[in-house]
Amino acid sequence: MTVNQTSPLSVGILGFGGLGQAACRLLSPKQEMHFCAVADGQGYAYNPEGLDADALITVTRDRGSVGYLDSQGVLSDQSIQDLIAAAPQVDGYFLALPNLPNTFMASVARQFIASGWKGVLVDALKRTSAVEQLLGLQDELQAAGITYMTGCGATPGLLTAAAALAAQSYAEIHHVAITFGVGIANWEAYRSTIREDIAHMPGYDVETARAMSDDEVTALLDKTNGILKLENMEHADDIMLELAGIVDRDRVTVGGIVDTRNAKKPLSTNVQVTGRTFDGKISTHTFTLGDDTSMAANVCGPAFGYLKAGISLHRRGLHGLFTAAEVMPQFVR
Repeated sequence: MTVNQTSPLSVGILGFGGLGQAACRLLSPKQEMHFCAVADGQGYAYNPEGLDADALITVTRDRGSVGYLDSQGVLSDQSIQDLIAAAPQVDGYFLALPNLPNTFMASVARQFIASGWKGVLVDALKRTSAVEQLLGLQDELQAAGITYMTGCGATPGLLTAAAALAAQSYAEIHHVAITFGVGIANWEAYRSTIREDIAHMPGYDVETARAMSDDEVTALLDKTNGILKLENMEHADDIMLELAGIVDRDRVTVGGIVDTRNAKKPLSTNVQVTGRTFDGKISTHTFTLGDDTSMAANVCGPAFGYLKAGISLHRRGLHGLFTAAEVMPQFVR
């Protein structure tokens, strides 16, 4: 079921680092979605007639926050809460927020629940434990009239959905292996994302990565020549595929390489689904992302596709928590 609408969906973005800025650029040419609200750690901006992506990016670069945007920006130390109150008619938000600490996304969800706002939230969470915390809010989200789509970026997200589709060929799934390559020309444009990746490395966790200064991150990257090699990550693809009844989480593995000094991907991103067919054949399906699609494109595009799908669910009275393995995204024109 698609969204039947006579006017564009009003959409907000929470978080305005590299991912949030890419998200607003992606939204700018869309006809079905109208970018009107944004918040970062220091303030928010809201204009029901629409926000200018270039102006927001410029003011953030020059002054450090969207809250400094002329006439439409507001400085606030509780920016998310204040934006929700200022813009109750926003249909949905993409939470382009760092999940540092690991409890942060659940705490944001609680702010929406407490506010009385009703709509659709979409995140691109990575960690299994973070999704488990949101599962604990299932009943509260449902009672609040919120449809929450979790794990809806690239992985988890696009590749998880591809695995769910590929699984249909098999009577039994033996293994799902997700391998990603990410190229970022300048790590400082994605500080929070890189810290989340560092948290998966041996000897690091969420808290130690969060506490690292920019100089400490730079020193680590100097030691590795800008390369982060990640293996057997705690990644929410596992719980999402398990919840969807496709495969036990211990049969899902995720790993990859992040190059923080080059835009070109160090390797192709793909998901491989291996299983046994009804007639006893063992085979592997492979779904590979194009090397020229950026991390931002592969995260933000699916996120808004899932937001549109979430609006369809919300208008049918379906509230609570859903994952990228349960719902197909809908293309946003």
